[in-house]
Amino acid sequence: MEATGTDEVDKLKTKFISAWNNMKYSWVLKTKTYFSRNSPVLLLGKCYHFKYEDENKVLPSKSACTIEDRIIAGNVEEFRKDFISRIWLTYREEFPQIEGSSLTTDCGWGCTLRTGQMLLAQGLILHFLGRAWTWPDALNIENSESESWTSHTVKKITSSFETSLSGEREPETPTVSLKETIEKCPNDQEMQNEIFHRKIISWFGDSPLAVFGLHQLIEYGKKSGKSAGDWYGPGVVAHILRKAVEEARHPDLQGITIYVAQDCTVYNSDVIDKQSASMTSDNADDKAVIILVPVRLGGERTNTDYLEFVKGVLSLEYCVGIIGGKPKQSYYFAGFQDDSLIYMDPHYCQSFVDVSIKDFPLETFHCPSPKKMSFRKMDPSCTIGFYCRNVKDFERASEEITKMLKISSKEKYPLFTFVNGHSRDFDITSTTTNEEDLFLEDEKKRLKRVSTEEFVLL
Repeated sequence: MEATGTDEVDKLKTKFISAWNNMKYSWVLKTKTYFSRNSPVLLLGKCYHFKYEDENKVLPSKSACTIEDRIIAGNVEEFRKDFISRIWLTYREEFPQIEGSSLTTDCGWGCTLRTGQMLLAQGLILHFLGRAWTWPDALNIENSESESWTSHTVKKITSSFETSLSGEREPETPTVSLKETIEKCPNDQEMQNEIFHRKIISWFGDSPLAVFGLHQLIEYGKKSGKSAGDWYGPGVVAHILRKAVEEARHPDLQGITIYVAQDCTVYNSDVIDKQSASMTSDNADDKAVIILVPVRLGGERTNTDYLEFVKGVLSLEYCVGIIGGKPKQSYYFAGFQDDSLIYMDPHYCQSFVDVSIKDFPLETFHCPSPKKMSFRKMDPSCTIGFYCRNVKDFERASEEITKMLKISSKEKYPLFTFVNGHSRDFDITSTTTNEEDLFLEDEKKRLKRVSTEEFVLL
């Protein structure tokens, strides 16, 4: 009887936590994001200019325009479609229990893992679909929401609280079906793209079988002493992603690998070795590579001298984004306008989606509206990502990135460098040689010296 009573208390506690998460992490107001029509907008290497079609038209009294204004033209719709097409991975709840814990949600602790997933997802989009790809239904997400997020969220909180207490699940929102999407595709290539689009998202599903899902990433994190519910830094997540890609056995993922820079240094021969690892008499193709560079943009606060560096990175066609954020929460940075960074926010609690279902809903994996943040608010600790399709692409990218580093750096030494040769040629003891320890040494030192009060898990 006592055990039964305890079980009932645990169930009731879980229901209350679920309701609380919905209230705390789903309170997303539909605030307008303002973009100047006089400054270009950069999004992962693509440049957009927001101009009015009729230059003689009397402009609104405000000097800025929002992406939701129906009167602006130019590249606004193209930008919106491009942004929405990026894969958005957020807090989820009610997914299968994480092994070794009682957790069925990552609300409050999984934001850096989510931003890492978003960066990797962008790398996979470049690999399988290319930078020019956009989701055909991207603009339908926003148009389908006739009511504001504010009223929608209030309804969701009320409904969630009631269903949490009753033990019932909320009904899923209407979805764009695979059949409907494929019917819109005018040719076989677009149909193939949509299949890969869904496949990439499925790899990030919140289930133990998803190769890059939260459950798998947590398993790889255990080797570095991390567990579900812990805080993960950008440098740690870089090594977890590397391990996840190396261990992936899906046939489609055998042509891509990840390299993590050592002490802010990319050793060219080490990268090429990873890209050439699969080359045999039967397979002469070299691998694509995602290069992850953990860096610090200052001491306790971000040094504003690095603004041009961050802009330069996000302007490159090779860039797949930045795992970063503010001191108290992680964001996925994908672009900028003037001195503001454009990002996707994982701090939005959504219900579990079973991606093993053939026609699973896609809407919750695409962000309907970008957010902007002043560069000055950026946390100095971040991880930068680049994608190179083959060895020649890497050699070209390393030259272009090196030029950008020299131009944008106000310091005597750049934030990171590309060096010819292997790390072993420089007698470097890499922290990644031991697979049981995925931490960078500087990440360890930072975690030791920073008090727990510095991080508020939102």
